[in-house]
Amino acid sequence: METNKEISALFTLIDDPDEEVFGLVSSKIVDYGKHIIPNLEHLWENTPNEEVQIRIELLIHRLHYKDLLEDFRQWNLAGHHDLMLGAMLAGKFQFPEVSTTPVLQEVEKIRRNIWLELNNYLTPLEQINIVTSILYSYYGLKGTEVNYKEPNEFLLHKTLEAKRGNQMSNGILYLILCELLDIPVRAIQIPKQFVLAYFKPGYSDESLPNPVQKIEFFIDPTSGQVFTQQDVDNYFKRISVPPVATYYKPQKNKQVIQYLLDELGKCFDSEKEKYKRIELLEIVKLLD
Repeated sequence: METNKEISALFTLIDDPDEEVFGLVSSKIVDYGKHIIPNLEHLWENTPNEEVQIRIELLIHRLHYKDLLEDFRQWNLAGHHDLMLGAMLAGKFQFPEVSTTPVLQEVEKIRRNIWLELNNYLTPLEQINIVTSILYSYYGLKGTEVNYKEPNEFLLHKTLEAKRGNQMSNGILYLILCELLDIPVRAIQIPKQFVLAYFKPGYSDESLPNPVQKIEFFIDPTSGQVFTQQDVDNYFKRISVPPVATYYKPQKNKQVIQYLLDELGKCFDSEKEKYKRIELLEIVKLLD
């Protein structure tokens, strides 16, 4: 009973014009944890004042974010940083209530279709042609240019819903499928691009001294198109950057998710949404 009284008292102060008072009130509300969210949603529905509604939305976001930070902390502590789980957690930043089950089911459906076409006698290129054909032709995945005005195109569950994503989300889906199918495809760190590379079996380890020698070919996840070392060399010449060994190093799943969060943060550059970019960079730092 006392708790309910305290919550009610705090709620009456949400519209206090003094920012310092609101700061103290919001910290106390966030301390209650996410079980207070239904109370806040009820308050939002019964509040005609738009500015107060914005404050309530911010409080709900802070409660979800606090939870998400803990989820990422646990993910970071895990021995194997599961890429699909990491991508789903990134999606929860924008869509806290998103369900994992439909994503798992959809990915499994695509994986199974690819697996049915694979056999042990295929060359690396034939394997990738099957993955690409199922994902982009049969399943109908489309690729888009990176557009920081479209945060949904960075998120795995939204990419599966719309069958449309950018280099990052399409690439993460491609990596998840290859990991599930034991195909040695990894992300590499080519500047200003999210590129995948097919490593010779047994060589996709992060500690390779000269990784470029172990790469069979490269894949553009926007379309699934395969390209050669010569194509990559030409790209480096075009952007006037000398190619160094680290650009070809296979990325850990954790690094892929850090890059995704960093890129997603660039979608929130307005003054009103800058706090989201700061929060995403906090998660990136947490994963170091």
